[in-house]
Amino acid sequence: MDGTYWNIALSNAALGTIGALLGGLILAGALVWAVPLGIRTRRREPGPPKAHEHPTLPESGPVHESSEIREPNEVPRAADESERLTPHQLGGPGSRRSDRQERPRWESGGGGSFGSGGSGRT
Repeated sequence: MDGTYWNIALSNAALGTIGALLGGLILAGALVWAVPLGIRTRRREPGPPKAHEHPTLPESGPVHESSEIREPNEVPRAADESERLTPHQLGGPGSRRSDRQERPRWESGGGGSFGSGGSGRT
């Protein structure tokens, strides 16, 4: 056997190929090992709930959505222009229930937004 063959067999390309092959075999073995592990883990987990274990409706029946018209809270003003209000002086966030609970409607002849195709108000 000639020494040239050994040089070719031990070149970087050959070592890279052998390394890729070994890496692929290790990866395939890890995946094959992971399948039985997943099956064992799944068997230890509790099953889906039975029909009598599901939540039930309250005696008063289903809870329905409620909607109401809200108005923003007014922001308090500082007594002096140079005074700054701190967060606790601003009060809680949010809004309050409006006295008028009818929904606002478009007036007839109003076009809505720009480019809506309506004639608009003249």
